[in-house]
Amino acid sequence: MSAERIPVLLMAYGGPNNLAEVEPYLADVRGGRPTKPELVEEIRGRYAKIGGRSPIRELTEAQAAGLGRALGPRFPTYVGMRHWHPYIKETVDRIVGEGHRRLVGIVMAPHYSAMSIGAYEKKLLEAAAGRLDTTMVQRWGDHPAFLDAVAAHVRQALARFPAPERVQVLFTAHSLPERILANGDPYPEELRASATAVAQRLDLPSWRFAFQSAGATPEPWLGPEAGSVIRELAAAGHDACLIVPIGFVCDHVEILYDVDIEYRGLARKLGVRLERTVSLNDDPGLIVTLADLARRAAVERGWA
Repeated sequence: MSAERIPVLLMAYGGPNNLAEVEPYLADVRGGRPTKPELVEEIRGRYAKIGGRSPIRELTEAQAAGLGRALGPRFPTYVGMRHWHPYIKETVDRIVGEGHRRLVGIVMAPHYSAMSIGAYEKKLLEAAAGRLDTTMVQRWGDHPAFLDAVAAHVRQALARFPAPERVQVLFTAHSLPERILANGDPYPEELRASATAVAQRLDLPSWRFAFQSAGATPEPWLGPEAGSVIRELAAAGHDACLIVPIGFVCDHVEILYDVDIEYRGLARKLGVRLERTVSLNDDPGLIVTLADLARRAAVERGWA
């Protein structure tokens, strides 16, 4: 008798597939609350500048395809989005409909926060509704293959500069509201631990860490903000900076707009050459990481 198949669900944030979807997508992100028209237009303008859509769905599907090839037929792979189609629930319904009884969930964000990873876990459990036995990988920012892959991308990016030893390396991740710290959320510490591990692999003489892409709300968000760090580096006489978005694993608006357009524009005005590492997307090192995570999660539950 053949072994039972164990689906692996890769979960990501989601994004609009065209400019017409920006407003309903924002409504989903905001839990149905209306978005001010001027903010809708601002966000729509950002997507217009990166090609009129988010590439996150096809990039996550490419990651899932690579993972499927690495794992083989016993671990069929699926994609579900938290805030757009295919929603996590839509994909879970499909998995149940195909007769599966178990599922390994992996969020395409390596570092844990109750506000982010916890929200995915809640969506997964609500979608499963007792129909599937689920297990969730909650964090993987310390996985050696992930860290090796990021380090390799940093090394390649530094080689683009005429004097790599003079480049200021700035690791970044998505900011979250400061209130997460009141409950001892490990998100900032996990991010800095990953950045430290990559820096050690490369023997970087100095590096910085900052947050980016804070939400448009009046409450305080985690800092320092990457733009302020770039200004600080420029004021100190540095003219070359490499952004390493270690909290992100594929291209989307926070990379293609926030880094490639906003931060590069700021750096240009300050006389700083700013580059960034190529996103992991479906990099073989990331696929190795995901495959190991999926197998280990299944083994720990006694499924494989």
